[in-house]
Amino acid sequence: RHDSNSLQLAEWQTFHQPDRSLKVRDYRTRGWGRTQNNMMKGKGRENGFPAIICQGMYMKYAIKVNEVKKENGNVKGFATVVFGDSFKITNIAIVENKDKGQLFVSMPRYKSNERSEDGSAIYKDVCNPITAEFREELYSNILEEYERVQAQGEPEKGTEKDVTPPEFSVTVTPYEREGSNIRGLARIYFEDSFIVNNVNILQGKEKVFVAMPSYKTKQKDENGKDIYQDICYPVTKEFREKLYSEIERAYAEAKEKQQEQAKEQSQKQGKEQSQDKDGFMKASGEPLPFR
Repeated sequence: RHDSNSLQLAEWQTFHQPDRSLKVRDYRTRGWGRTQNNMMKGKGRENGFPAIICQGMYMKYAIKVNEVKKENGNVKGFATVVFGDSFKITNIAIVENKDKGQLFVSMPRYKSNERSEDGSAIYKDVCNPITAEFREELYSNILEEYERVQAQGEPEKGTEKDVTPPEFSVTVTPYEREGSNIRGLARIYFEDSFIVNNVNILQGKEKVFVAMPSYKTKQKDENGKDIYQDICYPVTKEFREKLYSEIERAYAEAKEKQQEQAKEQSQKQGKEQSQDKDGFMKASGEPLPFR
């Protein structure tokens, strides 16, 4: 049957199961999946490889997992999540807690300028689920896909793909520092369930541009400079233009508001100083003891 709340990829046929989940058939991929907690799962194609496609109460996303073969390391794999075939999150680590013998998901992180009480650096998530419900759903699906890949090995290549961009909103804080070309910091909210931090607005030769969170690789370019790789970024040209245009628009609006507030503050200070010019009043409004 056609379900308007499904993946919007194809028609689905659903069958109720004894465990109260639904067995789902996707006629587009001819794949099968199950639903739990109102979440649909099915096989799909992501970057040429089959991947688990999920549609819960939030948005459609695809998960791809690569297993790490090192025996002694605690990082067992890396996951990539793509929202609506439009925005990709990479470098999601699947880590083993050897003391507890359990796996957990670690989102990509960056070293902040903050320090803990013992003086060590504080690391913060580049991006992460906002709600506990979506975090539990997303992390459970990542670990489930890791276990499937570990059991079945590398999936076969494929080519099928659909584009259903997620809804998003942005907030921008103008920010300038002497000697830096950073002009603002932005956050992206995907359907009020996932946030991307540390998006920079940088000053170019003619205008500002958007730079997504990135990390320094071990590679060098032809000039010997470090090569940086984006951690999360738009997949399609259309979604990149839409996202970056919205960030730049929000920056211009926030910058204009900041300038208006600075102008109002300057005018207020000018009035206070004019009251003090004859010596009767201080700028704070307190009377002087003598003229």
